[in-house]
Amino acid sequence: MKIMVIQGPNINMLGMREPAIYGVMKMEDIHKQMKAVADQSGNEIEFFQSNFEGEIIDKIQECFGTCDGIIINPAAYTHTSLAIRDALAAVSLPVIEVHISNIARREELRQKSLIAPVTAGQIIGFGPVGYHLAMIGMIQIFEQIKAARAEQKAE
Repeated sequence: MKIMVIQGPNINMLGMREPAIYGVMKMEDIHKQMKAVADQSGNEIEFFQSNFEGEIIDKIQECFGTCDGIIINPAAYTHTSLAIRDALAAVSLPVIEVHISNIARREELRQKSLIAPVTAGQIIGFGPVGYHLAMIGMIQIFEQIKAARAEQKAE
């Protein structure tokens, strides 16, 4: 099965950007770790990062029919983008939302996620390891999908 990882604005600056909040690990290093987990579990993985809302929406739409799940850190768009939310809802794929910082403990404007209602779940506040947790979650979702399909075939 194939996972698309979508990184929103400024995630490309990890390791340099506010290390007290986001840590010192770079996006590329997070992606290497996610790729290792995907390889070990026999899943494909692809990565995409953009600072532009429309490009993120285009990538989500491209996932329809080509991917089996999405792991997304919409970053600042979490709190503002109905368009990203609507695109995720439209593709009808399992989605896990990741945030490096605990958005519930941040400024009030960062505490509400417009994305959360269309996701299977959120992983927030665990730093870069949150991406690893998202991989475990997505692999579990894939196992449930496979089991449901096998059960349907058996009937």
